[in-house]
Amino acid sequence: MLQNPEIKKLILKLWNIFWSGGISNPLVAIEQITYLIFIKRLDILDDEKRENDKKYISVFDGKYKKTIKVKNEETEKEEDKEIEVSKEELRWSKIIEMEDKEERLQHISKNVFPEIKKLEDENSHFTKHMANAVFIIPSASLLYDVMNIIEDIFKEIYKDRHDKKQTHQDIQGDVYEHLLNEIATAGKNGQFRTPRHIINLLVELVEPKENDKIVDPACGSAGFLLGAYQYILTTLDKDGKYSDTDDDGFTRSSQAILTENQRKNFSQNLKGFDIDLTMVRLGLMNLIMHGIENPEIDYLNTLSKKFQDHKNELETYDVVLANPPFTGNLNEEDKDENLELVTTKTELLFIERIYSLLSNNGTAGIIIPQGVLFGTGKAFIETRKLMIESSQLKAVINMPSGIFKPYTGVNTAILIFTKGKTTEKVFFYDMKSDGRSLDDRRNKIYKDNGESDYGDLQDIINKYKDRKKINDDKKERYFLVDKKEIVENEYDLSFEKYHEPTDEEINYRDINDILNELITLEDSIQIELKEIKNLCQ
Repeated sequence: MLQNPEIKKLILKLWNIFWSGGISNPLVAIEQITYLIFIKRLDILDDEKRENDKKYISVFDGKYKKTIKVKNEETEKEEDKEIEVSKEELRWSKIIEMEDKEERLQHISKNVFPEIKKLEDENSHFTKHMANAVFIIPSASLLYDVMNIIEDIFKEIYKDRHDKKQTHQDIQGDVYEHLLNEIATAGKNGQFRTPRHIINLLVELVEPKENDKIVDPACGSAGFLLGAYQYILTTLDKDGKYSDTDDDGFTRSSQAILTENQRKNFSQNLKGFDIDLTMVRLGLMNLIMHGIENPEIDYLNTLSKKFQDHKNELETYDVVLANPPFTGNLNEEDKDENLELVTTKTELLFIERIYSLLSNNGTAGIIIPQGVLFGTGKAFIETRKLMIESSQLKAVINMPSGIFKPYTGVNTAILIFTKGKTTEKVFFYDMKSDGRSLDDRRNKIYKDNGESDYGDLQDIINKYKDRKKINDDKKERYFLVDKKEIVENEYDLSFEKYHEPTDEEINYRDINDILNELITLEDSIQIELKEIKNLCQ
């Protein structure tokens, strides 16, 4: 979606309106925007379900209690009176028709939002974590403008669906990602989103199954859980009726015909945790908006002592998918005493926690900073040893430093390991391109014939799935390494440790990187020239 320049403009316009309207905290703005998108999507999804399933009971069926002002004939004063009104009034399509701006604001803040918070069962994770959520858009005109922009965003989304067959969009996640892209503090507290094509790559490598229990211990807006869900939906969409292939070569289904039992299983089998309550709410709404009923995401630091109250979660998951916080240190006093690594580095502790969450034969697909691969400290070595000696380490995939720009330039890697199995040979791959420029712009790359450039994404998947046929020639960008050799090198997992460059090998910079750098330089020069010109006037 973010390759659409019109949507980019509209999302930037959203941020500017909130900023000028007095809401300058980006996470507060994102949360308020998400509430409105949620209300919009709820209306759309409800209509779709009613059309496709004649037995479906609409969330807008029935009545709700509404307080109105009435005039007391005896005292001639206005008094509050509670009446029952059809829940159809709560639909976005009804709200957008309200011409009186102040009436619209009052209706959402006093009626719609309180009812939406009670959407799920009173014991659900959604209801629990939404209990203290507040709708704080301060003015009727701001709300009016924001709702109109959201309407325009959805029009562009439907246009993309029709023109580019983009049917499985993570709308909320895209809005969140682009809003963070527009602020100087983006990524400083680890709040940056894993790009969807990288999520798809990781999920494709792990291959979650329909009845797998899946968890993300630091889930953010639930991108990995959503990615796993959509991958599984695709496997269930046998005839490809609801599937299409995106610009990165990934085929995904936006929906599938599910039984009541299947829908229930998805709600129970997808689990997330996050340390930020705002992200918990975003994640819950994200999953609901994509058809997962009563999702389970909890507000919890999975490295802390509080996790001891969740011991029943240990060794229960078939799949762990995660991109935990890259850097940072946990307060020693807060650390879960059951974590055995002698360190406070969160990137290492999360690997141990992920290992502990896996059931025997369960598989993890995680993103880590490359420093974990070759760090010489005892905790680094013990972490790698855990994945190699107590698991089958299957793959180490280097990713270029631009993958998470503009949030961070940290070099990262993908690790795939299965608990309880034996490591024999490890697949290494050095990714050079993900089909996008590796600068802050992260523009999609297209070939001369106009076709999308997948970069190394699909090649990684093909080589990994056919890795048994790969020889041990370490002059390539992909190869296998024997466990024995890795152990002899103190469990070093860096690509460079085993790669054997040829004499004639020359690594040239990608032409797109050079061109984008020149464009950025030109923009900077133009700004400086304009400033000089203004000074001279």
